[in-house]
Amino acid sequence: MATGGFELGLAFLIIGFLMLLAEVMSPGAFILVPATVLMVLGTIGIVAPDILLSWWSPFVAGIIVIPMTYVSIKMYQKLAPPAPPETTVATSLIGQKGVVEVEVLPDSLKGKVRIDHDTWSATSDKPIPIGTKIVVKASEGVHVMVEEIP
Repeated sequence: MATGGFELGLAFLIIGFLMLLAEVMSPGAFILVPATVLMVLGTIGIVAPDILLSWWSPFVAGIIVIPMTYVSIKMYQKLAPPAPPETTVATSLIGQKGVVEVEVLPDSLKGKVRIDHDTWSATSDKPIPIGTKIVVKASEGVHVMVEEIP
């Protein structure tokens, strides 16, 4: 039994485990795949230490690492699928209420209104002063048509 291979396998296993712990403490999933691959290589190094120190160990590592990387990525994608980007379409704002931040004037897109946490360019049929509560009546491209709430 080659002790160097066993020690290398144990080192891989410990490093993989430490990387897994670091992943738990950090946001995202950047360390999961290398941690998984190192833990698998470490387990193989402990079970069959001669494999890690032979001349064909790079081939064995490649045969193990490439599929394990693919399988790990697919597994983690199923566990936590990426969320679709959140976008707000102006048409979805119809009926929403907000507040004027920059005076809204007829036939001008210089007016600004805050709806929820977003600021939109706005126009209206009549001037609406700053601080006035408004409701969205229509959308035209990337700006909204608003009117004052009585």
